[in-house]
Amino acid sequence: MITYPNVKLNLGLRVLRKRPDGYHDIDTLFLPCNRYHDTLEIIRGDDWSRTSAALFSRYVRPGQLVQGISSDGRLMITLAGKDGIGWDPLKDLTARAHALLSADFDLPPMKIFLEKGSPVGAGLGGGSADAAFALRMMADLAGLPLSYADLSAYAARLGSDCAFFVYNRPMFGSGRGEILSDAPEGILPSDRYRVEVTVPEGISVSTAEAYAGIVPGVPAESVREIVAKSPEQWKGLLVNDFEQTVFAIHPSLEAIKENFYNQGAIYASMSGSGSAVFGIFPL
Repeated sequence: MITYPNVKLNLGLRVLRKRPDGYHDIDTLFLPCNRYHDTLEIIRGDDWSRTSAALFSRYVRPGQLVQGISSDGRLMITLAGKDGIGWDPLKDLTARAHALLSADFDLPPMKIFLEKGSPVGAGLGGGSADAAFALRMMADLAGLPLSYADLSAYAARLGSDCAFFVYNRPMFGSGRGEILSDAPEGILPSDRYRVEVTVPEGISVSTAEAYAGIVPGVPAESVREIVAKSPEQWKGLLVNDFEQTVFAIHPSLEAIKENFYNQGAIYASMSGSGSAVFGIFPL
C-alpha cells in the first residue's frame, strides 16, 4: 500500500491561552496543501516492496537512508531523504503510530518505507501527515474496525495537528489543534485563487522558539468569522501570532511575506510556527 502524505497550511493561527497541562489553546484553519508530499509505503512483513529498490539506488550518501527494527522484530522501518535523516527511525512518528496501534491490537509484522519530500521544521506538518496516513494504512492492512474518529483520537496522541491529517480536508482546529470541525465549502476555490509556498533553505524554527515570545490573548474576531469574508479582506485581519516572534529572529521570512504582496498576493502569511511562508493570488 502506497500513499503520498501532503502538507498543510494554517489560515490564521491565534494563541488564545496557556493551559494547565502546559500546552496552549489555539484557533486556526488547517488547509491541505499538495505543494510538497512524502512517499509512504507500508506492507505486511511477508509482502514485497514496490519502493525499496528505488530508495536504495537513489540514496547512497551516508545518512540519506537509515533503517531500524523494533525490539520484538515485528516492525522494520526505512527512512530516506536527500538532505539526510537526522533522527532515530524507531522514533519517527510513523513508528510511534505503529506502537500505539500494536499496544491495543495484534498487528501483523509490517515494513514501513518512507521517502521524505516535504521540508522538515517548516511549519507544514509533514511528519504529522506521515503519522496520520500511517495510522489509516496500518488499520486497513490489519483490518481493524476503526472509524476516522477513532484514528483521530490515536493521532492526537502523536501531535497536535496529526488528527487533522486523518480527515485531510479544510477544518478549523481548536484546543491544542486536535479538536476539529468542518470548514464551509468553497474556501479558496482553485478556479479563483492559486497558492504559492516558499520554504527558505537553512532556516528551521522549533516550536519552543516560536512560543517563547507569545503573549496569549483572545482576539475580537475568530478565525471562523474572518475566513467567512472574501479572501481579499483577509490581509490585516487573519493573523498568525507566531510571526511577531519568528520574524524578529529571522527577518528574511518577513521579507518573503512582503515580497508576496509586492508580487500581487491578496494575502500572505507564515504557516504554523514557520519557516514556510505562503501567498494567495487571484487567477
